[in-house]
Amino acid sequence: MKIHLISLLFSLDDFMLPCLNKKFLGIDCPGCGLQRAMALLLHGEFKEAFLMYPAIYPLIPLLGFVLYNNFYPVKHAGKVIITLTVITVSLIITNFIAKF
Repeated sequence: MKIHLISLLFSLDDFMLPCLNKKFLGIDCPGCGLQRAMALLLHGEFKEAFLMYPAIYPLIPLLGFVLYNNFYPVKHAGKVIITLTVITVSLIITNFIAKF
């Protein structure tokens, strides 16, 4: 059972959703590459994950902090969340523009 779960995690390529924006309009959306970057991270390919979707690295701490803050409230959580959100959105927009 344990080995089966690990092999499932490393074969996420079979379960990736297609980008409907790219499929119907022919252009990437701002989220294109996120699933592949997560799969690359799970395979330990950190540089390739960054090149695929640079916002992956600030996005992970942002989501982790938001989850942590829901269970254990932090005093200045709003400032941390806003800072991480600005960094993440900036990288998403920059990456989206750079693809053109």
